[in-house]
Amino acid sequence: FYLGRADNFWEMADTGPCGPCSEIHIDLRPEEGEVTEETLDTDRFIELWNLVFIQYNRMGPNTLDPLPATHVDTGLGFERIVSILQNVDSNYKIDLFEGALKAVRDLTEHNEEEMLADFTPYRVIADHARTAAFLIADGVVPGNMSRNYVCRMIIRRAARFGGKLDLHEPFLAKVADAIVDAYGEFYPELEKNRQTILDNLTREEIRFAKTVESGVSHLDDLLDELKESDEKILAGDKAFDLYATYGLPFEITRDIAKEIGLDVNEDRFVAAMDAHRIASGGGKAMGELGGEDAEMYANLVAELQANGKLGEDGVAYDPYSNLEAEGEVLSLLVDGQPVETANVGDAVEVAMPETGFYIEAGGQVGDEGVIRAAGWAVNVSATRKPAPGLILHVGTVESGNPKIGDIASANVDEIRRKDIMRNHTATHLLHSALHEVLGDHARQAGSLVAPEKLRFDFTHPEAMSTEEIEKVERYINERVLENHVLDTEVKSLQEAMDGGATALFGEKYGEVVRNVRMSAPSTELGVFSNELCGGTHCASSGEVGTFIITSEGSAAAGIRRIEAITGRAAYDLIQKRFSVLNKAAAMMTTTPEKMLEKAQSSLGEIKEMRSTIQHLRQNLAAVDFSRVLDETSDVGGVEVLTAVLKEANVETLRKMADKFRERNPESAVAVLACVVGERPMLIASVTDDLVKRGVKAGDLVKFVATPLGGGGGGRPTLAQAGGKDASKLDEALGSVVGWVKEKLK
Repeated sequence: FYLGRADNFWEMADTGPCGPCSEIHIDLRPEEGEVTEETLDTDRFIELWNLVFIQYNRMGPNTLDPLPATHVDTGLGFERIVSILQNVDSNYKIDLFEGALKAVRDLTEHNEEEMLADFTPYRVIADHARTAAFLIADGVVPGNMSRNYVCRMIIRRAARFGGKLDLHEPFLAKVADAIVDAYGEFYPELEKNRQTILDNLTREEIRFAKTVESGVSHLDDLLDELKESDEKILAGDKAFDLYATYGLPFEITRDIAKEIGLDVNEDRFVAAMDAHRIASGGGKAMGELGGEDAEMYANLVAELQANGKLGEDGVAYDPYSNLEAEGEVLSLLVDGQPVETANVGDAVEVAMPETGFYIEAGGQVGDEGVIRAAGWAVNVSATRKPAPGLILHVGTVESGNPKIGDIASANVDEIRRKDIMRNHTATHLLHSALHEVLGDHARQAGSLVAPEKLRFDFTHPEAMSTEEIEKVERYINERVLENHVLDTEVKSLQEAMDGGATALFGEKYGEVVRNVRMSAPSTELGVFSNELCGGTHCASSGEVGTFIITSEGSAAAGIRRIEAITGRAAYDLIQKRFSVLNKAAAMMTTTPEKMLEKAQSSLGEIKEMRSTIQHLRQNLAAVDFSRVLDETSDVGGVEVLTAVLKEANVETLRKMADKFRERNPESAVAVLACVVGERPMLIASVTDDLVKRGVKAGDLVKFVATPLGGGGGGRPTLAQAGGKDASKLDEALGSVVGWVKEKLK
């Protein structure tokens, strides 16, 4: 069905790549009859797959230019595939959600019928608990900024839907526990961080309960006034007042309004938020602002400077040489609000006169560590800069009661930092190696520099070959062994660019930049790495230790992704692989050096033995078949044979069916069966003369397979089917004679 441009043409924006598309739908209720254009836009169909034939570049409203290279962009829904395979009518009824939904039902004490009668809260809770669990496992904890804000909103929305089910105590941890049970085997980071996930969810629910009670009460009053005035849209500045005064997030305000048929003026809300936005934070999305109060942070900086606590430039920031900084606690914030003291378990933000903690930027994760003073400690998980001159250490009070004015020491986790430095220097080496091996087109398209690994996205049209991957690894490890000194200079952007430095697309640079170079002046290599970079690095390439590529794959169309490890992680992997190799060699009574030869020899022997076993099974099946050949039933002059051949496979069944047809070229029907891996398999054979009388192998095999929980088909004379329940095989074969009788009437 062609439904026109609205449904069958895809474009990302007013300009850019685009093309026609084919949407593949599944008919959930084919028994309702013929499909027409009128029936398409109903819940009878669900979109499974979308194929976009990218072939044009839209230049304007009326201009489409052909692209020099075309491709098919495909989108396929995982949960939808599973729901169809499992024959359920909702993504949320697949087995991956069973545990989460049961956890909610256990809390509500609803039976399944009661759950389905009010299913929306259940599916929102299950979906949001899953999303939050994965976010927290990946290190995204609830907060007021960027991805942390998104995590917070997801948890709070799930908690609010719990209220619709009369769940007023923290409950999401129990749901997330079931999510980890379902996914943990395939996503080990979930199992590894199970307790962290559960703790974060519970803390956020408690925090939200305190925040939301008064805010929702005032919102209800506003919505009542709105309904009485027959207006449909709540003013955005009133929504902002709820947010600024009571901490009620815009998303919650909008959800509550929509439930009673009202809306909120989002543009006015954003405008009100913009009025309080910090100048340096311009351009961020509303969600990224979170609960930041620009005026509060600006006033805090001004107050600290006026009191002589901070200099004109604000907090001194030196993550390159200063892993420990001692000074006075200048400010404490809990939930974004200034406090004089904090308690154990509080999520806090701590300001000090100077810091060596690296703020996440340029793909490099931020530092972690601890702030210690006499009688208390704060575990630092990140640092951020909410206003010019102000840097905050984000963490949790581990012990004691930190207070403003205390003298404390902020210590970066040195081991973790060194792991990050190795991976960042290795990232620069990788960029250089890709240029050398693949060509200058292989440019950075994204990166992650973390302590446990590095991830590097780059432009390249196809998968790298094994040989190319080995060349890249060798190039990097050679530069590591040569132990080149990293030359780091702070200079003007123009000077760095004139010196050949690489500026990464999409990055914003100031007038003054850090230029990180590696070179071998006395060799043909010369300057082999020259980039603008504000991250932390090793003093020399030798500190990287060892570089190992762990994976290479596709990140997007035309973008490849490499993941790699260095240093301690690389050593651990080598040790693990050597251990496995040595154990395998011992099991095969050989040495590691001769393992490949031994494995090839053993595989040859195994292949030969399998062939012998298969041959013996075929012989046994043939003997078995010869035994049952004379056990046919006569149905009105038609010979009908049904048999289960114990040692057969599908190929053997076909051969036996052919033999039966050779022996009985006319008026004969055979249905032969075997069990392969606990699943019943069927072959049906019908002679040509019976096909003309309406006896068809395809119909017969489908009939027999139905009680086995399967299906099949094929030609009128020969067809194949499979099933799920082998215990009903004898019963199914017993129905063949009756079916043939009915067809011959």
